[in-house]
Amino acid sequence: MAKENIVNPTPEQIQGWKVKYGEVNKITTTSGKVVYMRNPNRSDLSFASAAGAQDPMKFNEAILDSCWLAGNREILTDDKLFMGVSAKIAELIQIEEATLEKL
Repeated sequence: MAKENIVNPTPEQIQGWKVKYGEVNKITTTSGKVVYMRNPNRSDLSFASAAGAQDPMKFNEAILDSCWLAGNREILTDDKLFMGVSAKIAELIQIEEATLEKL
């Protein structure tokens, strides 16, 4: 997937992403680099988990790759930027709390 280098998307672009993907997230590094991402779905998580089985960094790379909407492409190649964004990836994974009741 080609990574768009849009760093200031229009409100219309963001609205279009919301219509297509639901929630849209913006991660900003301390140096001001940004990435816009959608939340990962079950398929994304399955692929990332398989990719990360031998190398945990591959999990983050797979989620970043599959959920990327736009942003500074340097995030993909600069280790400091990648690690900063990687630290926020877990927050993209949303789960619903559930309860177990013995009957």
